[in-house]
Amino acid sequence: MVTAPGPIVRRQKLGNALREFRERRGFSLERVAEELMISTSKLSRLENAQGSPQARDVRDLLRFYEVTKPDAGRLMRWTYAARQQDWWTDYDYDSTGFTSGLDAHIAYESELRVAHESNADVARVYAASFVPGLLQTEAYARALHRSVEPWRGSEGVERVVRSLLRRQEVLKERDPEPLHLTAVMHETAVHQLVGSPEIMREQFEHLIRQNENANVELRILPFNALPVFTITCAWTHFEFGDSLDRDVVLIETHAGVRHIESSGQVRQYQRHFSELWRRALGQQDTRGMLDSAAGRW
Repeated sequence: MVTAPGPIVRRQKLGNALREFRERRGFSLERVAEELMISTSKLSRLENAQGSPQARDVRDLLRFYEVTKPDAGRLMRWTYAARQQDWWTDYDYDSTGFTSGLDAHIAYESELRVAHESNADVARVYAASFVPGLLQTEAYARALHRSVEPWRGSEGVERVVRSLLRRQEVLKERDPEPLHLTAVMHETAVHQLVGSPEIMREQFEHLIRQNENANVELRILPFNALPVFTITCAWTHFEFGDSLDRDVVLIETHAGVRHIESSGQVRQYQRHFSELWRRALGQQDTRGMLDSAAGRW
């Protein structure tokens, strides 16, 4: 499932930060490599998140770039964390179909578990045909994967479901603040039968309870709302509270997960989500539709 050793996101964050500090000082790769007596290829691999970073190399780079606290301490913590094994490697399922590239998505979600020293992290989610994964019940998730991925088999489905339940821990309380999940779900998901009426009723009762949590905001985009460009697929915008982190958008399709890191494109998706949020039902009307759906099922 995982294609490279160590947490993906932490290596990327570390590499991006080191490149930014180098460029801010106006140094070339060759200049830094010569001063610290390391190869340019090693420095390039470090900045491009290839391989496992060595603490001594990162320490020397931070000193050379004159990076001060708390940034230096944070980057050293990322270095040590990047050498640890990702928790989801314990869930050895076939990463094809919807789960193709899922390791990157889970990596970003898992990074949101980490307490930052600045603002809270935000995940903005749009779900087209089904309930957003972080808000799915165990029974709904199991029935969904059994239906859309029958080739996976019971054991494979159970691995996917167990990993999803582990992922949902990101919504639980943490220090200093929990992840703030802001989600828009298309009305299609209200009417799409997954599993059985009992499973659907349980799912919508769960959504009502979750929507009462301070860190969860869910709205429904109704059929009578004007469409937005990005409603053709499910996607998530991860906004990290840490100033050293770069936001990212992950797009979910039937062929797997794709990610966008270009700051310009990420800003476009942020604008798209703002428009989705504006056109979706407000909190009270969303609660009314969820109540109605729970009763109908």
